[in-house]
Amino acid sequence: MKKLDETEIIKIFQTGFGKKKFASEDVEIFNLGENKIVAKTDTLVESTDVPSKMKLSDAARKSIVACVSDFAAKGVKPKYGMISINLPKTISRPKINKIVSGFKKACKEFDISIIGGDTNGGKEIVFNVCLFGITDKIVTRKDSKKEDLIFVTGPFGYTSVGLNILLGAKRGKGIFVKKAINSVVKPKPNLEFGVKNKKYFSSSMDSSDGLSTTLNEMSKQSKNKFIINKIPVLKDLEEYVKSYKLDLNNLVFNGGEEYEFIFTVSPKYRKIIEKNAKLSRTKIIEIGYVTSGRGVYVGKNNTFTRLKDKGWKHF
Repeated sequence: MKKLDETEIIKIFQTGFGKKKFASEDVEIFNLGENKIVAKTDTLVESTDVPSKMKLSDAARKSIVACVSDFAAKGVKPKYGMISINLPKTISRPKINKIVSGFKKACKEFDISIIGGDTNGGKEIVFNVCLFGITDKIVTRKDSKKEDLIFVTGPFGYTSVGLNILLGAKRGKGIFVKKAINSVVKPKPNLEFGVKNKKYFSSSMDSSDGLSTTLNEMSKQSKNKFIINKIPVLKDLEEYVKSYKLDLNNLVFNGGEEYEFIFTVSPKYRKIIEKNAKLSRTKIIEIGYVTSGRGVYVGKNNTFTRLKDKGWKHF
C-alpha cells in the first residue's frame, strides 16, 4: 500500500466535507454577522515536537507561538484562545504548573485571553491551541506582483543547529549555542511588525515549515517566479557551518521552525518598510524579487538553480 503524505490526507478530508475548491492559507477567515473572524489551530505533540531537554513551560508557550506566528504573517492581532490538552494519567502537579506558567507567559506576551478548552488523558502530552481575532482583511499568500521585492523577518538556519545541539549531535561556542537553542525553545514571532505594516504587503506567509516550502507555496499560488539572490543568514552561522562542514543552504532553506514570515512588497514601499522595521527593532532582510515565470530559483550573476520544496513534512 502506498504511504499517504500530508497533502493527500488533506485532500481526502476536503473531498469528504465537499470542499472542492481550496486555497491553503495560514489562517481561516469567515463572516459572523458584520465581523470577519480569523481563526487558527495548531497541535504540538510531545514525541515529535518537544526535544527531551526542552522545558514544559517553553513547550506550552511555543504551542501558542505557533498560532501567533500565522496571525503575524496575515497582519492580524489574535485576541482570544481555547486550549485542549492531553496528559498522561501519571503527570505530577509540578509539571502541570509548569505547563500553566508557559501558557500564561505567552498570553501575557501577546495579550491573548483564554476563554476555555478541554482536557483528556493519554500516553503523551499533546497541546492543541486555537486562537481567534477580528479583521477587515488578511494578507494572502497569492497576491505578489511582478517586480515586487521579497523580504523575510529575521535570519534563518539557527533552528536546525539548535535542534541538533539539543539532541546532542553538535556543539559549538557558548554564545552561539545559546542563540541557536533559544531559536528552538523561545521563538519570537514578529506580531507587531506584521499587524502595523500589512497594508504594504502584497503577499505573506509564515515560514515554520521551512523557507523552501514557504517560497514555493507563495510562488505557486501567485503564478510568478521568485528569484532569491541573497541567502538570509548572519556571519556567526556561516562560521559555524564552515567549522562543522555543514550544508548552509540545507540549514537555511529546509530547517523550519523559525516562526518568521516571508512577505512581498512593491519597490515603492521599500524605504517605508525598512524604516518601520528599524523603529520596531525587527530584523528584516531583502532576499530577492518576483518576476514572470514559475518556480523558485536561487543564485546570482545570472547563474540560478531551482529551489525544491524540501521543508518539513508530517508524514
